[in-house]
Parts: sequence; C-alpha cells; structure tokens
Amino acid sequence: MQEENQLVELHVTGMHCNNCALSVHKMLEKKGYQNVFVSFANEEVKFTSDKGMDLSNVVHDIEGLGFKVQQEESAPSKEGFLGKVEHKFIFSLVFTLPLFLHMFLPFHWLHNPYVQLGLCLPVFVLGCAYFGKSAINSIRGGVPNMDVLIFVGSTSAFIYSLIGTLLALGPNYLFYETTATIITLVLLGNVFEKRSVTQTTSAVKDLMKIQVSKAVRVLDGSTEVVDVKDLAVGDTLLVNEGDKIPTDGDIVWGEASVNESMLTGESVPVEKGKYDAVIGGTLVERGSVRMLVTKVGNKTVLAQIIDLMKRAQAAKPPIQRLGDKVAAIFVPVVIGIAVLTFILAYFAFDIGFRQSLLNAIAVMVISCPCAMGLATPTAVMVGLGRSAKHGVLIKGGDTVEEMTNLKYMVFDKTGTLTTGSFKIQAIESQLSDVETATLIHGLESYSNHPIAKSLVSAFEERERRKIVFTQVKEEKGLGIKAVDSEGHTYQIGSKQLIEKEEEWATFDVFLLKDDKVVVKLAITDDVKPGAEQLIKTLKEQQITPVLLSGDRKEKCEALAAAVGITDVYAEKLPQEKLAIIESLRKTGKVAMVGDGINDGPALTTADVGISLGNASQVAIQSAKVVLLNNDLQSITTLLKIGNHTLLTIKQNLFWAFFYNVFAIPLAALGFLSPMLAALAMACSDVVVIGNSIRLKYKRL
Repeated sequence: MQEENQLVELHVTGMHCNNCALSVHKMLEKKGYQNVFVSFANEEVKFTSDKGMDLSNVVHDIEGLGFKVQQEESAPSKEGFLGKVEHKFIFSLVFTLPLFLHMFLPFHWLHNPYVQLGLCLPVFVLGCAYFGKSAINSIRGGVPNMDVLIFVGSTSAFIYSLIGTLLALGPNYLFYETTATIITLVLLGNVFEKRSVTQTTSAVKDLMKIQVSKAVRVLDGSTEVVDVKDLAVGDTLLVNEGDKIPTDGDIVWGEASVNESMLTGESVPVEKGKYDAVIGGTLVERGSVRMLVTKVGNKTVLAQIIDLMKRAQAAKPPIQRLGDKVAAIFVPVVIGIAVLTFILAYFAFDIGFRQSLLNAIAVMVISCPCAMGLATPTAVMVGLGRSAKHGVLIKGGDTVEEMTNLKYMVFDKTGTLTTGSFKIQAIESQLSDVETATLIHGLESYSNHPIAKSLVSAFEERERRKIVFTQVKEEKGLGIKAVDSEGHTYQIGSKQLIEKEEEWATFDVFLLKDDKVVVKLAITDDVKPGAEQLIKTLKEQQITPVLLSGDRKEKCEALAAAVGITDVYAEKLPQEKLAIIESLRKTGKVAMVGDGINDGPALTTADVGISLGNASQVAIQSAKVVLLNNDLQSITTLLKIGNHTLLTIKQNLFWAFFYNVFAIPLAALGFLSPMLAALAMACSDVVVIGNSIRLKYKRL
C-alpha cells in the first residue's frame, strides 16, 4: 500500500501519441487519483492519491489498456527495429512510396492489384498492430482515442480495396495507396509530435543534469571518492575549484566563489566562507572548501525543486478542463459525423459508393483531438521551464492561471520589501555591555527571523560570557522566551511584550528580565532595490498592492509612502494576518509575498503564496511560487510569463477548435482526400506544439 498524498511515478511504454496518454489519464481520474500527468514523449505517468492504494492494481489497469509498466528495478526492455515510432515510420514509408508514386510513374506492374496488395499488406499489418491494439484497448477502457478513427478509416479503405481485388472489379475499387498513406502520415505525425513535445519538457531534465553522482569524502586525514547516494549527514567533503557541490551543507574550512545560476538564475557568483550554507549542484568557480553534509537524498534543495517541478507539470489549470471534456466525447462524435457523411453522400446526393466512403474516411482521419489534448500541457511545461531558468519556481498550470487574475498582492515588510539586514540605530540598557551582548546574542540565536539574524551578527564580535538556557521557546509574532540555569526568565521581541507603548514608541525590540524591561533597541532597515518599480508595475496591471506587517505603524506607513503603497495593515499578529487575507479573498484573488519562514500560514491561505528568496523546505512546501534569487523584479517576470503562458494556451485551444470546425466540413463535402486529411491532421499537432515552443524564445 502507498502512503497518502505521495507522488507516484511510473515508466510506461507503448504510448505513441497524446491520445494514448489521454486514455491513461482518464482511466486514472475515473479511479479517483489526483494531479494526474501523463507524457507519452517521456513515457511518464504521475499522480497522487488522498487515500491508500495498491500500486499493483494501478499497474494492472494501465496494462489493461495495452501499455507496459516498467518497474524501476527492472532492466529497460530491448526494442527491436520496429520498437520505436521512428523505425515504424521508415518501414511503412519503404512500402508506401511505390504505392503512392504508381499514379505518376510509367511502371505498369505497379498497377497490378496483387502487387499493390503485397505492398500495402505489411503497412496495414503494422497499422493494425500499432493503432488497432491501442484502439481496441481504449474502447474497452471506456475512453475511445484517436487511434479508433485511424484504425476504422484505414481498415475501411483496405477491406474495400481487398474486395475489389478478389472480385476483379477494376481500378476504381482500389485505393491501397490511401490505406498505406494514411498509416504512414499518421506515423510521421507521431514522430513530429513526440520530438516536439520532448522540447517542451526539458525543465526537469535540465535540473536533473545538475545533480552530482560522485563526491570526495574526507576520512581520517585521507580522501576517498564515493557515490553521492552513500553520503550521510555529518560527513566532511572536499570540493575543489571547478567541481560541483555534491549535496547541501555548511562550509567548515576555506573560501570560494560559487555560481548558483543554475538554481537562482543569478549569473554573478556568490562569495562563500566559513559557516556559510552551500547548495548541492552549484559550481565552485574559484577556491577550495571543506563542507559538512547537512542534507542528503530527497531532503536537499535541488531534490525538492525537482520534485516541485514534477508535481507542477501534473497540476492542470482550469482552462484545460474545456479541452479535456471535448476530447473525451470527440471520437464518438466524429464517428457519428463520418457515418452521417457516408449516408447522406451515398443515399441523399447519389455521389457513389467509392467517393462517399472516401469522404467518410477523410472525416475520421482529419479529426484531431490530439491538438486539444496538447494545447494546455505543452504551453504550461514551456512556461514553467522558462520561469525556472530565471530562478522562479511555479507549482503548476493552475498557479499560472491564478497569477493572471489577481486583484491584490499582499507584501510582508521585513525581508520582502526591505533588505532584512538591520542596523542598530539606538540602544538603551540597564545592564552591562557584556551582559547585554550575552543575552541578546544568546536568545536571538534560537530564531531564524531576519531581525534575530541581524542582531546575532551585530553582537557577534562583542565581548560576551557563556550562558546556559534550560528552557527556550519561540512564540510566533512575539519573540523568544527562555529560562537560564539560575531560574531567571527572559523575553526578547516586539512591543507586544510591553505595556508602555506610547512612551517607548521609538524603539522596536525589547529585552525583559523577570518581566522587567532592561534593554530597548531601535533598529533600521533599508528599502530593497526594485520595490518602488514593482509597485508601479502592479498598479499598471490593476493589481492593488497591500502592506501587511507586524512592525510598528509608523515604520510601515513610512515604507508604504516610499514605495507607493496606500493600503497598510501594521502591528498585526500571525492570526490577524490570516483574517485580513481571508477578508481580501472575498473580493478577489490574493497573492501573498513573504520570506517563507514566518509567513508559512499566510502563504498557504492566499490564493497564490510567493516565497521570496528562501530555498528552504518550508518555503517550497508552503508557497505556490518560490523566488530563489531574492529579486523583486522576479515577480514582474512571473507576471509576464504567466500572462504569456495563458495567452499561448488560449491560442492553442483556438487553433485546435478552429481546425476541427473548419476541416471536418471540408472533408465531409469531399474537398479533402484521405491522404491530404492525414497530412493536415499531422500538421495540426505540430502547429500547436510549435506555438508552445515559441513561448520558450519570444520576447516578453
């Protein structure tokens, strides 16, 4: 049994087009699984479940549709020459070319019905094995796919020609070339489709290439090369200039310039020294360091990002539901139109059996639900990949669509609109300098809040004594509470700890000893570069910026005035922040931008949670968007990519619907032969995928 909400990934072979993938997709959704993602190009099936499940039953159901599930432990299957769709196309092309060219070449032996039958038969048998098996299994599974149309169309043409040959009815009853050409051109379309879709799914592959397989471990003064999978937390590694950092850890010796562009999109190397954290997969451009391993396996930042990207591909935007619904009923509707075309042409308009059958076959062949199925996922995958290259991780197509319908963007203050690097502006203390430094440094070292980190850094070099706290507790929105070995109680935090708010309004941080204020600190923080420009951009896009902070009202209003925000909520505790976000959501979509540590609940409550500059597990789990480079302009990039991705989806869906609405009547009226219909069908997929790939390179 699998645990709840676990992402399940399967390697499934035998899918050759998007409609094969759609049949698996629909089957899994009928079984009640969520976030289903099926890629025929990468032979991947992913889904999550909110209930326990037996994986063997899932494998049985998928294989019941005619596909093969390969377990990760098993060796990859060896394919023969005809195992790949490219080889199937080459095989069928060899026999189809003489059949097709007999209409133009003066070789009379090619006009012999039995020669044409001999040339067509290998292609038809291949088509039956390839499309027929998939068609029958899709009907059995209750989700008829595109292969039903191809199989019925090509089989109708072949049987009609075979009867004409056996009864010697003459050349007017022969169109073996139609049978072979339909199968060959559809195979060509599958080749184009598979190769094109692969270009849209490169984001995860690019991230996986960053992963390191070997590491140099330091052991008793000597070194040894080991597999990264054999590393354990606490190991010491040596990383030299030009090497990739094998896994997450902290530097314990040396200095280095580390290129983190593959994760953050920031090309300028980051200087790292003793005690600085490093991320697995980043590159040491200069220097040599020894590092202590702090995370391994799927706990590392890179592994979490790869998992995030895989899950993102499975999250469908609401706009895709329309395409999915149409594609699900498309095949039965098209077969009905084809039958009606034949009946009307033959019985009502007396067109003749041959032409009536050709028109019906053309209707089946030209219809393409593949384009509808590809319209959304290809655009989403390209959009997610492009944003990832800029250090912006988006959790799926549903987030992309929500980003284009925002009414509010709520900002935390500290570390979001400000730098988060604080300076002490004033200090009043009733304690000695040593005791002041000891208590502030000791207490704040237990917190990851930006103010706490800045105070720890400020008192790092000052003279301190050793102190032991027997109890330490961090209270969100208030601060740190502790008890020392002598029984004294201490609290350090914001003005929520005190009563004389008006008298001490100029101070920001207070230290209490045995419930008495003994130290008061006034601190200052600079506005982050790009904040004012971002607020201006939001207003231009009719998105209302909101400042929501636990900081003092005076400081919040001063910052809001500096960057151009008019809606300000100050001095709010975490539970009050949630209430405000819920209130805003009643009038429109809300995005929340925070640092990902203290704002986890608010990020989760908002329609779109955006974690700024924090590649921690908390950020990745609580936010729908993670900005790895701590750059406010990344939000502008996020909005642009979201808008262009949604535009691309709409363009793709328009083309898919327009193509079928325009092409099916043409085929029904006899203006398109089955061969031209097969070519047009193949091209329709390429147009949709090509438009998605264009998103990769277009100027935003």
